[in-house]
Amino acid sequence: MTVPGDPHGGASGTAKGTLMTLDRVAVVSSAQTELRPAWSGAQHIDLISAVVAQVFKGTGLTLEDVDFVFDSGSDVLDGRSISNCGFLGAMGAHHKEESRVEEDGLWAAQYGVTKIASGAARVGLIIAYSKPSESETNAFYASQCEPFYQRPVGFDHRAASGLQAQRYLADAALDLSALARVTHQRWSDAARHGKVAIDKVPDEAAVLADVNAAAPLTELMLSRPLDGAVAVLLASEDIARRVARPPVWVTGMGSASDRHAFASRTPGRLEACEAAAAMALRKAGWQAAKADIAEVSASSAASELMVLEALGLAKQGQAISLLDNASTAINRSGGALPADPIMATGLVRLAEAARQLSYPAEYGLSAATSAIVHGAGGVGMQSHCVFTLEV
Repeated sequence: MTVPGDPHGGASGTAKGTLMTLDRVAVVSSAQTELRPAWSGAQHIDLISAVVAQVFKGTGLTLEDVDFVFDSGSDVLDGRSISNCGFLGAMGAHHKEESRVEEDGLWAAQYGVTKIASGAARVGLIIAYSKPSESETNAFYASQCEPFYQRPVGFDHRAASGLQAQRYLADAALDLSALARVTHQRWSDAARHGKVAIDKVPDEAAVLADVNAAAPLTELMLSRPLDGAVAVLLASEDIARRVARPPVWVTGMGSASDRHAFASRTPGRLEACEAAAAMALRKAGWQAAKADIAEVSASSAASELMVLEALGLAKQGQAISLLDNASTAINRSGGALPADPIMATGLVRLAEAARQLSYPAEYGLSAATSAIVHGAGGVGMQSHCVFTLEV
């Protein structure tokens, strides 16, 4: 808790009131299971236990040092109400403050960063997990659609992704070969750098020849739901400087949601993503083009291009050029196309970006000092969360 005179974000009294300075917050460690089409030999609790046991290694911290545990998952995907209650022991949340965020894990991280920055805590554990192999993901997304007009006609996340792709390709004057390039590149990146189970990287011809999923998208052009878990350890400045070399500072955050009704959103744009990015970048004090690293989520190859443009990394309709000429290393982990552990995808992006800043050589980077991280949720990527990181 901040106190008057505290050099790490203390308060100074004035005649007119008290001015509070927020503490700096850093990502000090992360852990992730391999992301697989099905973890058939492991239950949710096993995946969670694995990352919680791993995340403290090398930090000198233990569960006793953790002030709160925030987790992200879905009761609908898990098939039970208040499903996190069954995982509290595995999460190390016994006799601790625990809160469930029914949204992608990047929102849970935003919650945790805010809590530490306010001085209300010093160490937080953020966990996100998913086992879509045990669920029907189309039904999961359909349950989020308006029930009287949209759901009865079969509208769902896939349909929304197809409509977005149709409009984007038309506006950008691109054909499906562009989306095949994006897909092939991301699967190649995941096979090279990510922690993703991949039997074979599809080439562009295979992407185009794959079965139709949501016109004009083939199955491979959509993000692939996978099982897995991820944990991120957050800490205040005084602790981060002692346990992390170097600390990866959270310098900006933003989140926003678009209209629930898909038809009411602006066609060809992800305005909520634009708003979230503007908020985060304004706090960080720099433009997206300064980022050395970008880790972004997407429901399809087309929506990845839309996200990159919404973040400000490319002009409208020109994100495809980033595959050939970009000063920012984009989705070196592979991103969401080859690996989309629903409810954990954004937190994986945060963990990956932090690791790339700490160990750039592992990802073919000579040096890196800043990153932009993106997570999304909802049908047609209705909601967006953006972080900026620096070392």
